[in-house]
Amino acid sequence: QVQLMETGGGLVQPGESLRLSCEASGKINTIYTEGWFRQTPGKQRELVATITSGLTTEYADSVKGRFTLSKDNARNTVNLEMNSLKPEDTAVYYCYAELAEVDGGGRPVFLDTWGQGTQVTVSS
Repeated sequence: QVQLMETGGGLVQPGESLRLSCEASGKINTIYTEGWFRQTPGKQRELVATITSGLTTEYADSVKGRFTLSKDNARNTVNLEMNSLKPEDTAVYYCYAELAEVDGGGRPVFLDTWGQGTQVTVSS
């Protein structure tokens, strides 16, 4: 029912910037937490940045100070501004949302939803 549509990603050189966007669509009641994770071959998926409905943010230590996460409730979008990119930032980036829908009986249904992933490659 709920889908996360990712845009952005691509190939950039070290030190450059890139912006990832994610739009949530569907019968959304509440988005509690949303943001981005990333994964490279042979590694577990790791948190990059998340933001709550109360605008509390959490960043991985490796990206803190370089990446900025923001959200637009009116558009159901979350944006990740990635600055000073490094080769080690290369990964598939996945949009994530912890949210709730309301079913036919008026009961909340809690879901963890993932986007399909977008490739970010940082290389000279």
